[in-house]
Amino acid sequence: MTGMTALRLDSLGLTALPEAPADAHALSDLSAYDNALTDVPGWVWRLPRLERLNLSANWLTMLPEALGGLAALRMLDIAHNRLAELPEALGHLPALTDFLYLADNHLEHLPPSFTLLARLRYLNLSDNPLRALPERIGEMRGLIELRATGLPITHLPESLGDLHALRELVLDGTPLSALPAAIGRLGALRALSLRGCRLTALPDALGALPQLRHLDLRANPLTRLPEALLGAPALEKLDLRWTHTLVPPPWLETLAARGCLVYR
Repeated sequence: MTGMTALRLDSLGLTALPEAPADAHALSDLSAYDNALTDVPGWVWRLPRLERLNLSANWLTMLPEALGGLAALRMLDIAHNRLAELPEALGHLPALTDFLYLADNHLEHLPPSFTLLARLRYLNLSDNPLRALPERIGEMRGLIELRATGLPITHLPESLGDLHALRELVLDGTPLSALPAAIGRLGALRALSLRGCRLTALPDALGALPQLRHLDLRANPLTRLPEALLGAPALEKLDLRWTHTLVPPPWLETLAARGCLVYR
């Protein structure tokens, strides 16, 4: 970004951040990735122009409500920490639109304000003990990519179908045994990855996805596929490897004949 003022403190073995630099008020990019931080000093939460904050791969267990002071923040990476909860202020960050990385923490729930991040485009919740996605996740209508791999979730909320801008949905390694019909409302969806879930069947609604190009169903205990998949006009790749319980239906040949790569 033109004119960006950055402070890089990555991989220095820090247990604490230094005192605020003299020009801290001008900082727009602060990165302290891969250290041993257990706390963040108060001056960080008072940076009026900070747009990018990377505190990933540290030992953080909590973040304060003072996080809400970062009115210009567009990207926040706090993955690979030990966070068990998030402050309510997170959902009230007005400029948080680009990326929010929360992967590999100890999060069992998200704050009620979370779905107020209606302009957020990229969200990664992977590898947390989070047992459910927010029931109102459909209010996060700016989402283009949602990654939630390795979560112990057993169902998807109906409001997921309201994410009309969503292009990529990655749910690998979750114990999902069924998908809601609402998934057929994701009109912009291009890639759906369900590798290593517990799906035995799929809804016909998948055939109603006009932009779906890649569908990854590897390592699921599938017993049948909906013939409605023939109705997905943009489908280019269907991955069925390691679906040992599935007897391939004859119509897969029709799908392959029109140019879709079918991996079995």
